[in-house]
Amino acid sequence: MIDVRQVWHREPRLADAAVAAGAAALTLLVLKAQSEGLSVYPQLSHGNGHLERVLPAWGLPATRNAFVALLACGALYWRRRRPVLLAVAMVVLSVGWPVAVPLLVMLFTVARHRGAGTAAATGGAALLPVLVRPLLPPAGSGDLTTIVSAAALVAGAVAWGLYAAGAHERALHAEREADLRAAQARQHAREEIAREMHDVLAHRLTLLSMHAGALEFHPTAPPERVAEAAGVIRESAGQALEDLQGVLRVLRAPVVSEHTPSSPQPTLRDTNRLIEEARAAGAEIDVRQSLDDLATMDTTTGRTAYRVLQEAFTNHRKHAPGTRVSLALSGGAEAGLSIVAANPVQSGHATRLQGSGEGLIGMHERVHLAGGHMSHRLTATGFHLDVWLPWTP
Repeated sequence: MIDVRQVWHREPRLADAAVAAGAAALTLLVLKAQSEGLSVYPQLSHGNGHLERVLPAWGLPATRNAFVALLACGALYWRRRRPVLLAVAMVVLSVGWPVAVPLLVMLFTVARHRGAGTAAATGGAALLPVLVRPLLPPAGSGDLTTIVSAAALVAGAVAWGLYAAGAHERALHAEREADLRAAQARQHAREEIAREMHDVLAHRLTLLSMHAGALEFHPTAPPERVAEAAGVIRESAGQALEDLQGVLRVLRAPVVSEHTPSSPQPTLRDTNRLIEEARAAGAEIDVRQSLDDLATMDTTTGRTAYRVLQEAFTNHRKHAPGTRVSLALSGGAEAGLSIVAANPVQSGHATRLQGSGEGLIGMHERVHLAGGHMSHRLTATGFHLDVWLPWTP
């Protein structure tokens, strides 16, 4: 279905031609009304005869009177190019010819495109005949009606133009805000994907690095140990590839929404598997759990907790290998979920624990978005991580 407003927006010349044609049709109706004794705008010559005595050359037959009015309507085709000039010309012509319709159109155009100051000036000039007419005798009741209608029409045209200009500006402002919100949404999506890739791939790749390093530094290890390490490397590489393909599927999707199918997301129920993977990579982990029924936990909280633990184990493997990790999980529906992780610092590990900080920044962002809070500190004896998350929103 064709939207006429869109066509007019793309083809302003077509809109101007339509306006000129409509003004000509209305002008013919005004001329017919004037021939029957009705008037909507005061003229200081021709029907009233006040200026014919001063400027007799202005007198024109009725056919020429209509011809000038229709020429004025035709000039509306160029109303966007020189709106103020055309408006002034219409004001001058309105003194002696029935050009009320094109005059009102030009007053609207000036208000719409040139602002309130210029609109007030042209509107004031258009009201001069209205102010002068009562000073010229005779001032009958018909003249009073014409003066009131002319003042109302001029004020209405200017007010309508200013309102249209304001509406257009509000529409542009709303469009800019919509573009800004869309850009922010895209940026948020990119950051979310970047966090997901960092959390998932960093975890897998550190496992690969640990087991590959073990094979490199222990080439004489028993065959069963070599086979076990190779199996972990193969499994981790396969899982990393699957995770990467999942992220790429999201990036290639034409539309991403809450209804877009995606791979199952891990929750706190999957932490046992995560802990076993870390232990298989050589980490020593002491776990204490005191949790209510995990079925009552919000999925966002569960996913955030899993990613926090995943990043914590990844950082441990990268910056403090060989140290024992102490992990405590506790909480419930009323108290929320508390995660406390700590590991001692051996000689030479304190500086390695500093790292780039990107993982901790990502953890902070995840926890904050989930409605929780997180703190971490590095002391001379160890690294401590404290996280609290709401059990449910």
